[in-house]
Amino acid sequence: MSDLTNIARPYARAAFDFAVEQNALDAWLQMLAFAAEVAKNDQVGVYLGANGSAEKQAGLFIQVCGEQLNAHGQNLIKVMAENHRLLALPEVLTAFVALKAEYEQEIDVSVVSATKLSKAQQDALAAALSKRLARKVKLNCSEDPAVVGGMLIKAGDMVIDGSVRGKLDRLATALQS
Repeated sequence: MSDLTNIARPYARAAFDFAVEQNALDAWLQMLAFAAEVAKNDQVGVYLGANGSAEKQAGLFIQVCGEQLNAHGQNLIKVMAENHRLLALPEVLTAFVALKAEYEQEIDVSVVSATKLSKAQQDALAAALSKRLARKVKLNCSEDPAVVGGMLIKAGDMVIDGSVRGKLDRLATALQS
């Protein structure tokens, strides 16, 4: 899978740079999301995996996508078909989303707590994290009773373990050493 990720990066960067230049980030996000879903389809995947001509593959792909792709999106599909890279479209979407979030200075933060957080708690947490990370924060909250109390926060590479379970685990490790 990392091979497809490496293949997808330059296409995502090119699409992103063009989208920024054209002030069309959301339109490109929608096009790539649709194209990625088409590429994930089993029947399309079998067809793309077969060694057909690039023109036929691009033509079919563009026909399936229909009006979801503008002329520039169709051009990206043609270039990717010429290089036999259409199966990498889901990874292109993933890389594009990451570039867009970085550009807009947004970060997805995963929050796991023992109980459901109220709207006020979520707002306060988002405000505190926005200040600490100097970015707009988008919270993805979930509940896990194994946390016992407190919460576990993951933002990119940063992990803040303020859970009771984490504190108990650290205490057990300290007592064993």
